[in-house]
Amino acid sequence: MDCRGRDYALAGTGACRESCPVISPGDVIASVLPVYLLIVAGAVLRWLKIVRKEHDEGIMRAVYTVMLPCYMLDKILGSDVLKSGTVVFSAMGLGFGLILAGIAVGLMVGKIIGLEKGTGMRTFALAAGTQNFGFTAAPVVEILWSTGALAMLFVHNIGVELAMWSVGVMIMSGERGIRWQKLVNGPVVAVAIGLVLVGLGWDDSITGAPRKAMSMIGVGAFPLGIVITGCTIMDLVATEKPNLRIVLGASVVRLALAPLIFLSAAKFLPIATELKQVIVVQAAMPAAMTPIILARLYGGRPAIAVQIVVFTTALSLFSLPWIITLGCRWIDLKPLLP
Repeated sequence: MDCRGRDYALAGTGACRESCPVISPGDVIASVLPVYLLIVAGAVLRWLKIVRKEHDEGIMRAVYTVMLPCYMLDKILGSDVLKSGTVVFSAMGLGFGLILAGIAVGLMVGKIIGLEKGTGMRTFALAAGTQNFGFTAAPVVEILWSTGALAMLFVHNIGVELAMWSVGVMIMSGERGIRWQKLVNGPVVAVAIGLVLVGLGWDDSITGAPRKAMSMIGVGAFPLGIVITGCTIMDLVATEKPNLRIVLGASVVRLALAPLIFLSAAKFLPIATELKQVIVVQAAMPAAMTPIILARLYGGRPAIAVQIVVFTTALSLFSLPWIITLGCRWIDLKPLLP
């Protein structure tokens, strides 16, 4: 029986706290280091020109339209926690709400460091306030918490996607309106189908060869996606020079203030344990790449978003273990130790 199993067996006795090891930053580093090594591998492959820019679109098209949906559906099927409508909607709601909180903090810090509308304020707020919720986050969630929390992350991300393509687009463009068509994509459709099957109790009937084939198709989605992320970061490093005011301000938002908000939500809100686990990992994530896309599409300042992604990703290798460790101790969560 692992530590979490003993929690239930020894609840109220205090014995589990004495017998279970306390998570440390070193434990977290040992667990998540493979994810960062894949990012480095992608950067090296790009530098060596083994994976070229012209390869990216085809690889990511296969990942987003086929491999990732298969992976997500495979993990959602059989997830008992997602049978509760309250849990599902709270996950989506927090995904939406915490992004808005991060952006609000980004706006506040942007003003403090002297940014204004027209000089990168909106891009800064969106980039600094939005955590990575995809290729970097999912492997970390699975490594630390296993399949239940991973299924919860995929549902949580529906709320994040909605926030990005509604409020995010309106902030970046200054226009009103929601880009609903952006929400009709492979991952969102996979989550929707999975939730319907789980809700109807039909998920247990998807077994045998079809389920195995789906799992085999999806297993490479995140390794490939992370490698391409590393390639993209290498491209960004080579094209943009850092602005100290921008990168320091963004680091404060993304790696200090936003994590405090996220961890407080996980600590004090009456939500499922799996959702708490997801939020702890989300608190520790670096900036997402989606704001770079939004800045390019809707008249923002892509250079600002690029700097924020590159520097928060680099710094997160050092900050992530501490944020997750302190968050787990404060909220009383016990990850799977290496």
